[in-house]
Amino acid sequence: MPINLAYRSPADLPEVLPVFPLSSVLLLPRGEMPLNIFEPRYLQMFDDALAGSRLVGMIQPEFDAPEDAAHPPLVEIGCAGRITGFQESGDGRYLVTLTGVARFRLAEEVVAATPYRQVRPDFGPFAEDFVPGAGEEAVDRHALMRTLKAYLEANQLDADWSGIRGASNEALVNALSMMSPYGAREKQALLEAPDLKTRAEILVAVTEMDLKTRGDAETSLQ
Repeated sequence: MPINLAYRSPADLPEVLPVFPLSSVLLLPRGEMPLNIFEPRYLQMFDDALAGSRLVGMIQPEFDAPEDAAHPPLVEIGCAGRITGFQESGDGRYLVTLTGVARFRLAEEVVAATPYRQVRPDFGPFAEDFVPGAGEEAVDRHALMRTLKAYLEANQLDADWSGIRGASNEALVNALSMMSPYGAREKQALLEAPDLKTRAEILVAVTEMDLKTRGDAETSLQ
């Protein structure tokens, strides 16, 4: 989804960022994430973001944090997204689309009076995120497509192959990473990949491992 405001460097982003801690969820630069917002604290967070920078940080809680913890510690790396779609449901919820802008390292959490959490993000280590298509030429698209085809066949799923073939390497790798059904650690590894080539390789490796494990399980049951 196009963004009206261009972000060209870390200097274009705010020094303090509201964050939405959510496990096993992945937002990547220029990827689109639909969200269903219903908790009062996050309704206020999106109200405030819409009135301000329109930016929200997606970040996971620490993997071993209790699921019912009110204030779990956060992982070190998240991704800021801009609100590019917004709709009220009529029953108190917001239906939101976030478009990824850039990853950040959590420098520190801010003591804030808001019911939602805020952090000081460091976007400096991820300057390449501001360059659309950076590293696309290094992606092994053939391996990615081969693994995707095997995954779809194993799960008896269909796909829009014309759309897939027409997608850029960046759009394909990031969309498949975000939609992948893997857990919190795998999603974090995809987020923290140093470049697009490595992210594609991680996605292929995790998917091949999943297919092999599933195949071994089916064989053992026969």
